[in-house]
Amino acid sequence: MSISDTKKIVPASLVEEILGLKEARRAVLLAHNYQLGEVQDIADFVGDSLELSRQAAATEAEVIVFCGVKFMAETAKILSPEKTVLLPDLQAGCPLCDMATAEEVRARKASLPGVPVVSYVNTTADVKAESDICCTSSNAVKVVESLPQEEILFLPDRNLGSWTAEQTGKRLIIWDGYCITHQRILSEHILGLKEKYPDAEVVVHPECTPEVRRLANAVRSTSGILRYARESSASTIIVGTEIGILHRLKKENPEKVFLAPSALPVCPNMKRITLEKVLWSLEEMVYPIEIPEEIRVPAKRAIDRMLALP
Repeated sequence: MSISDTKKIVPASLVEEILGLKEARRAVLLAHNYQLGEVQDIADFVGDSLELSRQAAATEAEVIVFCGVKFMAETAKILSPEKTVLLPDLQAGCPLCDMATAEEVRARKASLPGVPVVSYVNTTADVKAESDICCTSSNAVKVVESLPQEEILFLPDRNLGSWTAEQTGKRLIIWDGYCITHQRILSEHILGLKEKYPDAEVVVHPECTPEVRRLANAVRSTSGILRYARESSASTIIVGTEIGILHRLKKENPEKVFLAPSALPVCPNMKRITLEKVLWSLEEMVYPIEIPEEIRVPAKRAIDRMLALP
Protein backbone atom coordinates (compact mmCIF):
# COMPACT_ATOMS: atom_id res chain seq x y z
CA MET A 1 0.00 0.00 0.00
CA SER A 2 1.57 3.28 -1.05
CA ILE A 3 0.46 6.74 -0.10
CA SER A 4 -2.55 7.85 -2.07
CA ASP A 5 -2.45 11.14 -3.94
CA THR A 6 -6.07 11.71 -2.86
CA LYS A 7 -6.25 14.08 0.07
CA LYS A 8 -9.25 15.15 2.09
CA ILE A 9 -10.29 18.66 1.15
CA VAL A 10 -10.20 20.72 4.34
CA PRO A 11 -12.32 23.89 4.32
CA ALA A 12 -10.10 26.96 4.77
CA SER A 13 -12.72 28.45 7.07
CA LEU A 14 -12.37 25.50 9.47
CA VAL A 15 -8.61 25.94 9.65
CA GLU A 16 -8.99 29.69 10.16
CA GLU A 17 -11.47 29.16 13.00
CA ILE A 18 -9.11 26.75 14.75
CA LEU A 19 -6.11 29.06 14.37
CA GLY A 20 -8.09 32.05 15.60
CA LEU A 21 -9.39 30.24 18.67
CA LYS A 22 -5.97 28.77 19.34
CA GLU A 23 -4.54 32.29 19.54
CA ALA A 24 -7.41 33.56 21.69
CA ARG A 25 -7.07 30.64 24.11
CA ARG A 26 -3.26 30.89 24.21
CA ALA A 27 -3.23 27.24 23.17
CA VAL A 28 -0.73 24.91 21.55
CA LEU A 29 -1.70 21.94 19.37
CA LEU A 30 0.33 18.74 19.77
CA ALA A 31 -0.21 15.85 17.34
CA HIS A 32 1.19 12.35 17.33
CA ASN A 33 2.73 10.95 14.14
CA TYR A 34 -0.22 8.54 13.80
CA GLN A 35 -2.88 11.28 13.63
CA LEU A 36 -4.87 12.07 10.49
CA GLY A 37 -2.84 14.05 7.95
CA GLU A 38 -5.00 17.16 8.23
CA VAL A 39 -4.57 17.15 12.02
CA GLN A 40 -0.80 16.83 11.69
CA ASP A 41 -0.76 19.71 9.20
CA ILE A 42 -2.42 22.15 11.60
CA ALA A 43 -0.42 21.16 14.70
CA ASP A 44 2.32 23.30 16.24
CA PHE A 45 4.34 20.18 17.00
CA VAL A 46 4.15 16.68 15.51
CA GLY A 47 6.16 13.89 17.06
CA ASP A 48 6.36 10.67 19.03
CA SER A 49 5.56 10.20 22.71
CA LEU A 50 8.95 11.39 23.98
CA GLU A 51 9.09 14.44 21.72
CA LEU A 52 5.56 15.48 22.66
CA SER A 53 6.25 14.86 26.36
CA ARG A 54 9.15 17.29 26.14
CA GLN A 55 7.07 19.84 24.21
CA ALA A 56 4.30 19.57 26.80
CA ALA A 57 6.80 20.33 29.57
CA ALA A 58 8.50 23.20 27.70
CA THR A 59 5.55 25.06 26.21
CA GLU A 60 4.56 28.43 27.63
CA ALA A 61 1.01 28.08 26.33
CA GLU A 62 -1.81 28.09 28.86
CA VAL A 63 -3.78 25.38 27.05
CA ILE A 64 -2.50 22.15 25.49
CA VAL A 65 -4.77 20.47 22.95
CA PHE A 66 -3.41 16.96 22.67
CA CYS A 67 -4.24 15.21 19.41
CA GLY A 68 -3.34 11.69 20.39
CA VAL A 69 -4.72 9.14 22.83
CA LYS A 70 -5.60 9.55 26.48
CA PHE A 71 -2.36 8.37 28.10
CA MET A 72 -0.47 11.01 26.09
CA ALA A 73 -2.75 13.78 27.33
CA GLU A 74 -2.33 12.41 30.85
CA THR A 75 1.44 12.61 30.48
CA ALA A 76 1.15 16.25 29.42
CA LYS A 77 -0.99 16.99 32.49
CA ILE A 78 1.43 15.16 34.78
CA LEU A 79 4.26 17.36 33.52
CA SER A 80 2.23 20.58 33.36
CA PRO A 81 -0.38 20.52 36.16
CA GLU A 82 -0.84 24.29 35.99
CA LYS A 83 -1.91 24.13 32.34
CA THR A 84 -5.27 23.12 30.92
CA VAL A 85 -4.82 19.91 28.92
CA LEU A 86 -7.61 19.01 26.52
CA LEU A 87 -8.23 15.73 24.71
CA PRO A 88 -10.66 16.38 21.82
CA ASP A 89 -12.22 12.90 22.13
CA LEU A 90 -12.35 11.11 25.49
CA GLN A 91 -12.93 7.79 23.73
CA ALA A 92 -9.45 7.97 22.17
CA GLY A 93 -7.94 5.30 24.39
CA CYS A 94 -5.24 2.66 23.96
CA PRO A 95 -5.95 -1.08 24.25
CA LEU A 96 -2.27 -1.74 25.08
CA CYS A 97 -2.49 0.80 27.89
CA ASP A 98 -5.52 -1.02 29.32
CA MET A 99 -3.62 -4.33 29.51
CA ALA A 100 -1.91 -3.29 32.76
CA THR A 101 -3.76 -1.88 35.78
CA ALA A 102 -2.25 -0.32 38.89
CA GLU A 103 -3.69 -3.14 41.03
CA GLU A 104 -2.04 -5.78 38.83
CA VAL A 105 1.28 -3.96 38.89
CA ARG A 106 1.19 -3.63 42.69
CA ALA A 107 0.53 -7.35 43.03
CA ARG A 108 3.38 -8.21 40.66
CA LYS A 109 5.77 -5.87 42.49
CA ALA A 110 4.91 -7.54 45.79
CA SER A 111 5.99 -10.88 44.33
CA LEU A 112 9.26 -9.40 43.01
CA PRO A 113 10.85 -7.47 45.92
CA GLY A 114 13.80 -5.34 44.87
CA VAL A 115 13.03 -5.62 41.13
CA PRO A 116 12.66 -2.18 39.49
CA VAL A 117 9.64 -1.44 37.33
CA VAL A 118 10.06 0.12 33.88
CA SER A 119 6.77 1.18 32.35
CA TYR A 120 6.27 2.18 28.75
CA VAL A 121 4.61 5.59 28.43
CA ASN A 122 1.67 3.67 26.92
CA THR A 123 0.28 3.22 30.43
CA THR A 124 -2.25 5.00 32.63
CA ALA A 125 -1.17 7.66 35.11
CA ASP A 126 -1.75 5.34 38.07
CA VAL A 127 0.45 2.64 36.52
CA LYS A 128 3.20 5.22 36.00
CA ALA A 129 2.80 6.09 39.69
CA GLU A 130 3.67 2.47 40.54
CA SER A 131 6.78 2.56 38.34
CA ASP A 132 10.41 3.40 39.04
CA ILE A 133 11.00 4.92 35.62
CA CYS A 134 9.15 5.31 32.33
CA CYS A 135 10.41 4.74 28.79
CA THR A 136 9.31 5.26 25.21
CA SER A 137 10.07 3.10 22.19
CA SER A 138 12.87 5.53 21.31
CA ASN A 139 14.69 5.30 24.65
CA ALA A 140 13.69 1.92 26.14
CA VAL A 141 17.19 0.50 25.65
CA LYS A 142 18.80 3.55 27.24
CA VAL A 143 16.40 3.44 30.19
CA VAL A 144 17.00 -0.25 30.89
CA GLU A 145 20.77 0.18 30.55
CA SER A 146 20.67 3.08 33.01
CA LEU A 147 19.48 0.76 35.79
CA PRO A 148 22.12 -1.12 37.82
CA GLN A 149 19.90 -4.17 38.30
CA GLU A 150 20.10 -7.08 35.88
CA GLU A 151 16.53 -8.20 36.51
CA ILE A 152 13.77 -5.73 35.60
CA LEU A 153 9.97 -5.85 35.37
CA PHE A 154 9.05 -4.35 31.98
CA LEU A 155 5.48 -3.48 31.06
CA PRO A 156 3.12 -3.63 29.29
CA ASP A 157 4.30 -4.37 25.71
CA ARG A 158 5.81 -7.83 25.24
CA ASN A 159 7.25 -7.04 21.81
CA LEU A 160 9.03 -3.86 22.89
CA GLY A 161 10.13 -5.79 25.97
CA SER A 162 11.62 -8.70 24.02
CA TRP A 163 13.39 -6.31 21.64
CA THR A 164 14.82 -4.31 24.57
CA ALA A 165 16.01 -7.54 26.21
CA GLU A 166 17.75 -8.52 22.97
CA GLN A 167 19.54 -5.16 22.78
CA THR A 168 20.60 -4.97 26.44
CA GLY A 169 21.22 -8.58 27.42
CA LYS A 170 19.39 -7.96 30.71
CA ARG A 171 16.80 -10.31 32.14
CA LEU A 172 13.48 -8.61 31.63
CA ILE A 173 10.35 -9.99 33.23
CA ILE A 174 7.99 -9.03 30.45
CA TRP A 175 4.30 -8.23 30.84
CA ASP A 176 2.04 -10.02 28.35
CA GLY A 177 0.55 -6.97 26.63
CA TYR A 178 0.68 -5.99 22.99
CA CYS A 179 -0.36 -3.30 20.53
CA ILE A 180 -3.29 -4.59 18.49
CA THR A 181 -2.32 -2.40 15.52
CA HIS A 182 1.30 -3.60 15.33
CA GLN A 183 0.18 -7.18 15.95
CA ARG A 184 -1.71 -6.97 12.62
CA ILE A 185 1.57 -6.55 10.72
CA LEU A 186 2.54 -10.06 9.63
CA SER A 187 5.76 -11.46 8.23
CA GLU A 188 3.93 -12.59 5.08
CA HIS A 189 2.96 -8.98 4.43
CA ILE A 190 6.62 -7.94 4.49
CA LEU A 191 7.74 -10.93 2.42
CA GLY A 192 5.05 -10.29 -0.18
CA LEU A 193 6.18 -6.68 -0.64
CA LYS A 194 9.86 -7.69 -0.73
CA GLU A 195 9.01 -10.07 -3.56
CA LYS A 196 7.43 -7.22 -5.49
CA TYR A 197 10.04 -4.61 -4.50
CA PRO A 198 13.29 -6.57 -3.96
CA ASP A 199 15.39 -3.42 -3.57
CA ALA A 200 13.14 -1.92 -0.90
CA GLU A 201 14.47 -1.49 2.62
CA VAL A 202 12.35 -2.43 5.62
CA VAL A 203 12.07 -0.40 8.83
CA VAL A 204 9.64 -1.47 11.56
CA HIS A 205 8.55 -0.38 15.02
CA PRO A 206 9.73 -2.43 18.04
CA GLU A 207 6.07 -3.09 18.95
CA CYS A 208 6.04 -5.47 15.95
CA THR A 209 6.42 -9.19 16.58
CA PRO A 210 9.90 -10.79 16.64
CA GLU A 211 9.11 -12.54 13.33
CA VAL A 212 8.49 -9.18 11.65
CA ARG A 213 11.48 -7.51 13.31
CA ARG A 214 13.79 -10.23 11.97
CA LEU A 215 12.84 -9.25 8.40
CA ALA A 216 13.72 -5.60 8.91
CA ASN A 217 16.83 -3.65 7.97
CA ALA A 218 16.21 -1.54 11.06
CA VAL A 219 13.95 -1.43 14.12
CA ARG A 220 13.11 2.13 15.15
CA SER A 221 10.62 4.24 17.09
CA THR A 222 8.37 6.55 15.07
CA SER A 223 10.90 9.38 15.32
CA GLY A 224 13.62 6.88 14.45
CA ILE A 225 11.66 5.76 11.38
CA LEU A 226 11.47 9.39 10.23
CA ARG A 227 15.24 9.78 10.64
CA TYR A 228 15.89 6.47 8.91
CA ALA A 229 13.80 7.58 5.92
CA ARG A 230 15.73 10.85 5.62
CA GLU A 231 19.14 9.19 5.86
CA SER A 232 18.56 6.03 3.80
CA SER A 233 19.70 5.96 0.17
CA ALA A 234 16.85 3.57 -0.68
CA SER A 235 14.21 4.97 -3.02
CA THR A 236 11.53 2.58 -1.71
CA ILE A 237 10.98 1.84 1.99
CA ILE A 238 8.53 -0.60 3.57
CA VAL A 239 7.30 0.89 6.85
CA GLY A 240 6.05 -1.44 9.57
CA THR A 241 4.01 0.76 11.89
CA GLU A 242 0.67 2.58 12.05
CA ILE A 243 -0.03 3.99 8.61
CA GLY A 244 -0.61 7.55 9.83
CA ILE A 245 3.13 8.08 9.74
CA LEU A 246 3.12 7.73 5.95
CA HIS A 247 1.66 11.23 5.64
CA ARG A 248 4.67 12.82 7.30
CA LEU A 249 7.16 10.50 5.59
CA LYS A 250 5.91 11.48 2.13
CA LYS A 251 5.70 15.15 3.07
CA GLU A 252 9.34 15.17 4.23
CA ASN A 253 10.68 12.87 1.48
CA PRO A 254 8.61 13.52 -1.67
CA GLU A 255 11.19 11.82 -3.90
CA LYS A 256 10.82 8.45 -2.11
CA VAL A 257 8.13 5.76 -2.13
CA PHE A 258 6.80 4.50 1.19
CA LEU A 259 4.82 1.28 1.44
CA ALA A 260 2.65 0.00 4.28
CA PRO A 261 2.71 -3.80 4.68
CA SER A 262 -1.10 -3.86 4.29
CA ALA A 263 -4.16 -1.73 4.95
CA LEU A 264 -4.54 -3.35 8.39
CA PRO A 265 -2.21 -1.38 10.72
CA VAL A 266 -4.66 1.42 11.49
CA CYS A 267 -5.23 2.57 15.05
CA PRO A 268 -8.92 3.53 15.22
CA ASN A 269 -8.33 5.47 18.43
CA MET A 270 -5.71 7.70 16.82
CA LYS A 271 -8.14 8.37 14.00
CA ARG A 272 -10.96 9.48 16.31
CA ILE A 273 -9.62 13.05 16.46
CA THR A 274 -10.67 15.24 13.56
CA LEU A 275 -10.34 18.93 12.83
CA GLU A 276 -14.00 19.38 13.73
CA LYS A 277 -13.30 17.87 17.16
CA VAL A 278 -10.22 20.08 17.59
CA LEU A 279 -12.41 23.12 16.91
CA TRP A 280 -15.09 21.90 19.34
CA SER A 281 -12.40 21.27 21.94
CA LEU A 282 -11.19 24.86 21.70
CA GLU A 283 -14.69 26.31 21.59
CA GLU A 284 -16.03 24.45 24.62
CA MET A 285 -12.71 23.71 26.38
CA VAL A 286 -13.36 19.98 26.27
CA TYR A 287 -12.29 17.50 27.45
CA PRO A 288 -10.06 18.56 30.35
CA ILE A 289 -7.71 15.96 31.82
CA GLU A 290 -7.49 15.89 35.61
CA ILE A 291 -5.13 13.73 37.69
CA PRO A 292 -5.19 13.55 41.52
CA GLU A 293 -1.97 14.80 43.13
CA GLU A 294 -1.39 11.52 44.95
CA ILE A 295 -1.09 9.86 41.52
CA ARG A 296 0.44 12.74 39.58
CA VAL A 297 3.44 13.29 41.87
CA PRO A 298 4.84 9.71 41.83
CA ALA A 299 3.96 9.40 38.12
CA LYS A 300 5.92 12.59 37.43
CA ARG A 301 8.88 11.19 39.34
CA ALA A 302 8.99 8.18 36.99
CA ILE A 303 8.69 10.40 33.90
CA ASP A 304 11.29 12.89 35.20
CA ARG A 305 13.81 10.09 35.67
CA MET A 306 13.32 9.19 32.01
CA LEU A 307 13.55 12.81 30.82
CA ALA A 308 16.73 13.33 32.87
CA LEU A 309 18.62 10.78 30.76
CA PRO A 310 20.88 12.31 28.09
